[in-house]
This record gives sequence, C-alpha cells and structure tokens, in this order.
Amino acid sequence: MPSQRDVGRVVMDVAFFAASQVALYYALRYVLSSLSETQPSKKKEKGESLLSQSGLTKEQLAALDLDEYESTIAGEIIPPASIDTTFESIGGLDDIISSLRETVIYPLTYPELFAAGGSLLAAPRGVLLYGHPGCGKTMLAKALAKESGATFINLPLSSLTSKWFGESNKLVAGLFSLARKLQPSIIFIDEIDSLFRERSQADHEVTGMLKAEFMTLWDGLTSGTDRILVLGATNRPNDIDPAILRRMPKRFAIRLPNLEQRVKILNLMLSHTKLAPGFSIDELARRADGLSGSDLKETCRNAAMVPVREFMREQGGSGLEAAKRDGFKIRPLELSDFAVHDSHAYAHVDPTKKAPVPAFVESLD
Repeated sequence: MPSQRDVGRVVMDVAFFAASQVALYYALRYVLSSLSETQPSKKKEKGESLLSQSGLTKEQLAALDLDEYESTIAGEIIPPASIDTTFESIGGLDDIISSLRETVIYPLTYPELFAAGGSLLAAPRGVLLYGHPGCGKTMLAKALAKESGATFINLPLSSLTSKWFGESNKLVAGLFSLARKLQPSIIFIDEIDSLFRERSQADHEVTGMLKAEFMTLWDGLTSGTDRILVLGATNRPNDIDPAILRRMPKRFAIRLPNLEQRVKILNLMLSHTKLAPGFSIDELARRADGLSGSDLKETCRNAAMVPVREFMREQGGSGLEAAKRDGFKIRPLELSDFAVHDSHAYAHVDPTKKAPVPAFVESLD
C-alpha cells in the first residue's frame, strides 16, 4: 500500500505537469498572436506604399479606412506609373486596341459621355482575352491599365487562398470593396481558367464557396456608379465555367499574327537595332510564318546575339579590354543571322514543315 509520502510525491508531479502544460499553452498563444499581429501590419504597409505610388495622399489613404482583407488585396495593386507598356508598344493588334478603347477605356474614364445611353452604354463587367500563347494577351492587359489610368489589381490565385476556413470568402469581399473604393478599377486574372474552371462534384468545398462568393459580388456590380472591370486572359477558354463566360460579354480572340502584323511587330522589335543595308523586314516576316509575338522576340534576341558572339570570339579576353576603351563596334544585323537560329526558333514546331503544330482551337468567335 503506497505511503503518504508517495501519494504526496505523485500529487506534486501531477501539479508540476499541469502547470507546465498551462505555461506552454499561454506561451504558444502569445507567439501565435504576435505573428498574427505582425503579418497584417506588413501587408498593410505594403498596400499603403503601393497606393501612395498610385497618387493617393496620406489624407486620402486615411479616408479609405482599409480593413485587414482590403489591405491584403492592396498589396497586389500595380501602380500605372510602374507600367511601361502602352498600346503603341504593341504591334499588329490595332483592331482589338481600337475596340478596347471604345468599349472599355472610354466608359471607365468618361462615364458622363455614356450616361445618355443608360446601362446600355456602360462599361462591360467582364472582358476575356483568349488565344494562342505568346500573342500579347498580358501585354494588352498592362497597356489597358496604363492607358486608362485605372487602379490595376493583378490578382494571383494565392492572394485569395487561406488555410483558415471562410477566410477566402472574406478576401473576395475585400477585393471588391477595395476595387469599389478605388474605382475606376481593373481586376486582372491571368490564366483565369485555373481559378474558374468548370465546376464539378470533385471540387473542394472551399473552392466552390470561393467561386460562388466571387460571382455573387461580381453580379452586384450593376450600379451605374460602379466602374469596375474584371479582365481575364487564357489560352484555354473551353475550360472556363459557363457562368463566368456569361459575365464576360466582351471576348477578344488573339490569334497568331499574319504577315502584315508580323511586319509591324518586327519593326517595333528591331527599331533600336542597327541593320545591314538591304535588310528586308518583309522577307523576314514572310519566313517567320506561324510564329507568335513571343516567338518573334526570341528569334530576334537569338539573331542579335550572333554579331556579339562573333566579336567576342575575334577579340578574345585581352582584346575585349582594349575594345572597351575604344568603344565596341558590332557589325549590323543581317538576315542570315536569323537563319542560323532557325532551329532554336522552331524548336517547338514540326521541323519538316517549319510551321507550328496546332495546340489550340478557338471556338468563341
């Protein structure tokens, strides 16, 4: 039978163990609360910094009175001053640019001009840019933000996800409330098919709630005073949920550039490059049939490296130091430089036909 001393020892051990567990609980609670207080403050500072770069004063920032979720979304704002892409720097998409000016930019920036037509002339709630990869969809989005002067919210999927149940819905609500406070606003979602893929029974509950919350708040943009545009870009439009497509009545197909468009693109890309006498951009554009704008850029980059590579091999290490003092004299770019890199430019296409293998079929014309 245990003695009184043994019983007392057991009681003391239990008391010390309980006390240590209570101390550990409060210590962990303190650490977690400190982290939760520090993280929002950092996000708030980042958001306020970006908003100040957009031209808002401290008084205007204070008047916005952003909550925790709005501050988190504010960290995804791209100030128009930091965007160096304009419509003039995009070649071969003149018709689409003209339509974007008339149907998006002017209704967003000059709502009074379209007030006579009521809701019929208001800016669309959603615009979809779709087509072959590398044809300028993201460049168009940047130029649209630059030209319109609107608040440009670049929305990555990670900014709407959270490990806490229900937080994603609050972040979506914060997104639209922030866009309403800073209107005119453009919410840009690149690769929108990854976020708004067609719903199915296999979807996680949180994903379904996020989509439903987003569409509900999106439908709330029916007031004539709201100047908020959701802009999406994708090369897989058939994967997008039909309910999302319904909310994007303006759809622009960005196709592979034709000969005339390739000439304009190459003129822009080679405008600051020294070309050899008799260099024919028209001939280069003809040979580049089937390439996207991104492919043309990489082709020009590879070709521009040929004269530089030749110069480095001719001069060697010591010769480069001497040439640096006298100034580097690189020969002009020749049409043959592009032929050298045909294998690189067409690495992803059929080498026998020198034409891209079709990977995307447009069905939203």
